[in-house]
Amino acid sequence: MAHILGLTQPNSTELPKISFAAKEIDVTEWKGDVLVVGVTEKDLAKDDKSKFVNPILNKLDAHSSGLLALVSSEEDFTGKPGQSTVLRLPGLGSKRIGLIGLGKSASSPAAFQSFGEVVATISKASQSSSVAIVLASPENESKFSSASAIASGVVLGLFEDNRYKSDSKKPSLKSVDIIGFGTGPELEKKLKYAEDVSYGVILGRELTNSPANVLTPAVLAEEAAKIASTYKDVFTANILSEEQCKELKMGSYLAVAAASANPPHFIHLVYKPLSGSVKTKLALVGKGLTFDSGGYNIKAGPGSMIELMKFDMGGSAAVLGAAKAIGEIKPPGVEVHFIVAACENMISGTGMRPGDVITASNGKTIEVNNTDAEGRLTLADALVYACNQGVDKIVDLATLTGACVIALGPSMAGIYTPNEELAKEVIAASEKSGEKLWRMPLEDSYWEMMKSGVADMVNTGGRAGGSITAALFLKQFVSEKVQWMHIDMAGPVWNDKKKSGTGFGVATLVEWVQTNSSS
Repeated sequence: MAHILGLTQPNSTELPKISFAAKEIDVTEWKGDVLVVGVTEKDLAKDDKSKFVNPILNKLDAHSSGLLALVSSEEDFTGKPGQSTVLRLPGLGSKRIGLIGLGKSASSPAAFQSFGEVVATISKASQSSSVAIVLASPENESKFSSASAIASGVVLGLFEDNRYKSDSKKPSLKSVDIIGFGTGPELEKKLKYAEDVSYGVILGRELTNSPANVLTPAVLAEEAAKIASTYKDVFTANILSEEQCKELKMGSYLAVAAASANPPHFIHLVYKPLSGSVKTKLALVGKGLTFDSGGYNIKAGPGSMIELMKFDMGGSAAVLGAAKAIGEIKPPGVEVHFIVAACENMISGTGMRPGDVITASNGKTIEVNNTDAEGRLTLADALVYACNQGVDKIVDLATLTGACVIALGPSMAGIYTPNEELAKEVIAASEKSGEKLWRMPLEDSYWEMMKSGVADMVNTGGRAGGSITAALFLKQFVSEKVQWMHIDMAGPVWNDKKKSGTGFGVATLVEWVQTNSSS
């Protein structure tokens, strides 16, 4: 990434490269740095001689001369979710044994991914290069999916975004053996898929974390073009200039970009499978505000979060992270368009003013009653453009409204669609990915709030039902022939505790594309 301001040049990233292997071996004979055992609360039950009833824990305890049962009790390890303890015990092939709590039970992809993240934390703390993972009570129903979720957790847990720090440590973990989940090509394919998606999520995190003085619209376009050149066997890139956007009459998008010294870049990547016919055409549209000052309705005062508005391109980060993963996976039978109207929302004498009337590329006019409701103005032209590509289905993702965060909190995205079939598809994909979505109503009667005296509509309808009126606004720019869903991800885009972007959306988008492919 090129630097623009402040002489900031990000350090190059070394992604965690781990060799995953599925094995069926005796855990007491595994040789390496840390053997990690996933333990539910009931796995810790003991008989009247204070021995573990669970066969795997009993075997490990016997090989350590009863020390595992004794020390885990002393450490007050109860198997609660995320609880962990690492012990150095004699008699085992591994140098250390780690116990990680899974709570009452672990069955969801999210639970197993969290488990994998704790494994990564243990490996970093102990500077381990080799780790084995086993469950005290092995999964029976969905072994492969559970192994895949654990692998994702390990990769994502190891990743630390240190590009803007002068000093950073590289993770030492090189190999992970997953024991007791089966073996064979199908499981290996699942583990490879987990890695591919995880690296897409990492790209999403890096893009979201990048400060606005580094990640300008031009640099976001460069990053998109880089994906297309890396996977040129299946990708093409078309980056439209401001002049080309004017020719396409994108007045809504260009009005938002008008105040910035950094020109807009309209990104369009196309994935086409290596061979065979295409049965479905999809579009993924991401909001790409690399910085949002609010414009003349400036974000001011406590709680405005202006200092975090680098993450206002989180939707585009999800779309480009998904593009990277799809370039690796290469699903057959599906064509995918990745579309981002990248720009900044700034303040200057050339900028959009409250009260201005702007015209979108489908001819609809918009009275701007709030310059800080700008994301929807960029998405309006992006959605029209997506429909013009002849796609069957569109999913757009955007950090669109604070109202959605108030409604659903920080870990869940709201979804809006008039299409039942599409709702089922995307919700099913999110259940596999472990990302949380909640369907919200598209209440048509609320459109009354969006009426204008001078134009076809205003761009915001006030505080009541703010995320719903935002979705209704976007609906005006989607062809009725196209199935469409809007995902408002303003809450889960950012992890406040870790002070980092999450890469939210990537895993669900890739799952959804897979659902629509012929694989």
